[in-house]
Amino acid sequence: MAIEAWLMDDSAEDPRLPHRRNPNELVSLDQLAELGVLYWKLNPNNYEIDEQLTRIRETRGYNYMDLLDLCPEKVENYEVKLRNFYTEHIHQDEEIRYCLEGSGYFDVRDKDDRWIRILIKPGDLIILPAGIYHRFTLDPTNYVKLMRLFKGEPVWTAYNRPQEDNPSRKEYIKSLTEKFGVPLAAH
Repeated sequence: MAIEAWLMDDSAEDPRLPHRRNPNELVSLDQLAELGVLYWKLNPNNYEIDEQLTRIRETRGYNYMDLLDLCPEKVENYEVKLRNFYTEHIHQDEEIRYCLEGSGYFDVRDKDDRWIRILIKPGDLIILPAGIYHRFTLDPTNYVKLMRLFKGEPVWTAYNRPQEDNPSRKEYIKSLTEKFGVPLAAH
């Protein structure tokens, strides 16, 4: 089954809840792709020998890999780290995450500055483009095991919003403007 994504409600409740609108407004893979978000469904049980994952890594130049177990028992200052992940930010490079166990949410801004919530579960590999505003949180299970991929040496620097003068943000806005044929407001 493909990844599930939807427009978020405006509730200030626990960010680990689904935050679906009523009625639910699903977002398709095509809509995510328009924003530069890429997706693959892989088999998380054989990631060490998965030929499709190897092809993705080779094609896209991802030569760095590590694993992150994100849960209260395994991460020092867990609540602080989770709050930092949930602070809206961009990166200068793509963010590549492959869910091996557990689940969580990546939230990305659409072209109208609305939040789209993306539920990741085992087997979901997503790539967020450089310059897209996003954030991450766990769901109520409080556990996810992620593979992080990167080109070259990893740089985990997050640039919190606003970042309209950041070169990666400018490039991202330019690509959306070209794609949609109208200038986008600097959100």
